Amino acid sequence: MTISGDRRILYAAAFLRALATGMIGILIGIYLARVGFDAAGIGAIVTTGLSGAAAGALLVTLAGDRLGRKRTLVALGVLGALGGAAVAVASSPVVIGIAAFFGMLNGMGRDRGASMILDQVILPATATPDRRTAVFAWYNVLQDAGHAIGALAAGLPALFRAASVPEDLSLRAAIGAYALLLAITSLLYLRLGPEVEAEKPSAGLRISPASRKIVTRVSSLFALDGLGGGFLTSALLSYFFYVRFGVREEGIGLLFFGARILNAISHLGAAWLSRRIGLVNTMVFTHIPSSLLLVTVPFAPSFGIAAVLFLIREGLVEMDVPTRQSYVMAVVRPEERTAASGVTHLVRLGAWAVAPAFAGLFMRGGSLGAPLMIGAGMKILYDGLLYAAFRKIRPPEET
Repeated sequence: MTISGDRRILYAAAFLRALATGMIGILIGIYLARVGFDAAGIGAIVTTGLSGAAAGALLVTLAGDRLGRKRTLVALGVLGALGGAAVAVASSPVVIGIAAFFGMLNGMGRDRGASMILDQVILPATATPDRRTAVFAWYNVLQDAGHAIGALAAGLPALFRAASVPEDLSLRAAIGAYALLLAITSLLYLRLGPEVEAEKPSAGLRISPASRKIVTRVSSLFALDGLGGGFLTSALLSYFFYVRFGVREEGIGLLFFGARILNAISHLGAAWLSRRIGLVNTMVFTHIPSSLLLVTVPFAPSFGIAAVLFLIREGLVEMDVPTRQSYVMAVVRPEERTAASGVTHLVRLGAWAVAPAFAGLFMRGGSLGAPLMIGAGMKILYDGLLYAAFRKIRPPEET
């Protein structure tokens, strides 16, 4: 397999995984509500699934290179498929929780799991430094295209109901489709060539002192951003629109379809903008306005106005993703990329795993919109601290 062929496989698998994640992020909150979970219970399941994703990320970080990147990617896809299948057929909260953990069920609605760590490590080797951000941008475009189509696919239960399929069974069938998509990614990863493996597999987290300092600082900030993001999972946002405005899954699916299309377009805009003002500036100066817009959504008097505000926010919020990925991979040595990618993703996943349970409690005992305001506030604080800490640390192409 050629280097460009490996990149196409990574792109295709990321698209399918994102399609599955975009669908489950919307459906899982509604599905759990239909089978008897309240907001706190939904938050607990989302937290459990993200905790499993964090455990997977830890394993990849510590041993992904030594176990083999290809073998690890295949195994992660199989586990996700089995977990999704178990959730689709289970009724017991305990069984659903166990399946969510080992299946790394992602209620974020965005693909940010353990597989992405290895994708991010492999991709820079398929491009020259001046093309690195563009490669990440296209990777994220395909991901958000998958997220968008996945959001539309969240309307599958409505189609099944139109064909006289019982409501409970229609939701279970849609979650089964999620599991099938993850199984297909494993088949794609089987075609990766030997070039994707590490030349010198690292032992754990061995990185140079200079890189360790950067990774430690950026990880602490990513943890804050991840904590804010954990209050804003697609599962809980879908639940917010479902309860606050009475919108069904097909309507929420259309809303998230539009959001993910805007996310995808924004990635290309981020690559263009970063060449002009730099990676860190692009990350910060697009992220703050998106958080300010999110604060206004709970106060919208109608679903139409809330949807417009939410969509404008989505056109900005993801511009920091390819720039963040490119920045972290640029400021560490090539042999340190697995450790850097793993640690920065792990702290985000860990923070995401903590927040949904609290968000669910706030929604049940306080205000439905409280998680949106708390999450936005944390993200604004993160942006300010990130700019102060890293505005003078530039990647090679900017020096």
